[in-house]
Amino acid sequence: MKRKAPIETVNNSADRPSFGRGGHRLSGWTALIFRILSWAMVAAVLIFAGGTVMAAESCRDLARGADRYTVCSFDPAARPIRIYDFDPQGAAYQSFDRLALQLWREHRNFPLFATNGGMYRDDYSAVGLLVENGIERRAISTRGGWGNFHLQPNGVFFVDGDKAGVLDTQAYLRAGIKPAYATQSGPMLVVDGKIHPTFLADSDSFKRRNGVGVDAAGRVHFVISEGGVRFYDFAALFRHELQCANALFLDGSISSVHIPERRRSDRFFPMGPIIAVVGSVPD
Repeated sequence: MKRKAPIETVNNSADRPSFGRGGHRLSGWTALIFRILSWAMVAAVLIFAGGTVMAAESCRDLARGADRYTVCSFDPAARPIRIYDFDPQGAAYQSFDRLALQLWREHRNFPLFATNGGMYRDDYSAVGLLVENGIERRAISTRGGWGNFHLQPNGVFFVDGDKAGVLDTQAYLRAGIKPAYATQSGPMLVVDGKIHPTFLADSDSFKRRNGVGVDAAGRVHFVISEGGVRFYDFAALFRHELQCANALFLDGSISSVHIPERRRSDRFFPMGPIIAVVGSVPD
């Protein structure tokens, strides 16, 4: 497993993650050119659409106390949400640039938004469940272990048609869901309206974090902190500000987002699974 940091629910400010092998990325100039093209694609789509987007689908800044977050919300019935790990040649994407290039090559698609989508092993394969285009690439994990992924309950973010959801792993298995896309991570941040019981409101473990939740209207909220935050405070954001009955932690220090409309594409570390909201250039 890629991450070997102590579970962050206890007071432990010295925990430092170790990362897997360095990623294979596009060359500097190629990456820069493609990011510029990606931003141009988004601009073109907005122009063709009359220059407007639904307010519920915008990315916004949100403050809660001293903590700052970027929140991007999408209606899965209006925008396809997909999960990727390896390209058709069997190579891990590892970066937003490589994924964007592949999407463009295939169908003139591009990511309107993307984020790292769960914890992964040294070969960048998912630690737990990974379903892509209806095909189970990796089986769900119910065994115990060490680290945040195995802090129970962990859970699954899934997309099936025009609906998305987050469930803890056991609830997901009981539901018998056969999604088009799914990724497993852990721990759950919010479970049936309650903050994970092991999170400490006074923990001194502050990490950059990202996660995903779904509200009662079915909107998917992706959140990344713009600095170190406690697990408890991060979960409280989903529960109280975004009204998500269930929310899932995706990862910590490697947390990254790709938001072309903001000219932002983080390139901190190579990634495993990637969640993307996909757009296409009008014919």
